[in-house]
Amino acid sequence: MADATELDRTYDFVLHAIVADGQAPHFTAIAREFGVSPDDGRRRLHDLMAAGLPNWLQPDTDLIASFAPFNNLPTQYRITVEGQQKWFAQCGLESLAMTWMFPGKTVRVDAPCLDCGEPLRVAVRDGVIENEEPRGIWFYIDIPFREWRANLPFS
Repeated sequence: MADATELDRTYDFVLHAIVADGQAPHFTAIAREFGVSPDDGRRRLHDLMAAGLPNWLQPDTDLIASFAPFNNLPTQYRITVEGQQKWFAQCGLESLAMTWMFPGKTVRVDAPCLDCGEPLRVAVRDGVIENEEPRGIWFYIDIPFREWRANLPFS
């Protein structure tokens, strides 16, 4: 089992790297950050991904595919902060929760309605909705709660 402090530090590094760069770091960046070998950076990444959080690698690779609340691959949930659109959310709920990663800043979520395809836009600052287009929009989840874990990569 991996050391909890090591997991916490690796988690913090990966999350803050995504906030700063808009993309997840490679395991070699993890190694560089902690002054360890690339093999140890890869091990730290795999230990973190095995911790049971809603994060996962691209199948059969060492590349981060998703790291809640972010998705490293483009999704329909485009996130814009201070005029920069360089992030994607894992899912609709995570797109709204994303505001905790950008305190004091307006986070704009642009996504198509998955039912009709019409554009949706929500602007949220510190958990408070500032704007919604169209007015009165809402969301639903089409996967029973008991099946969420198995469907995380497909949210």
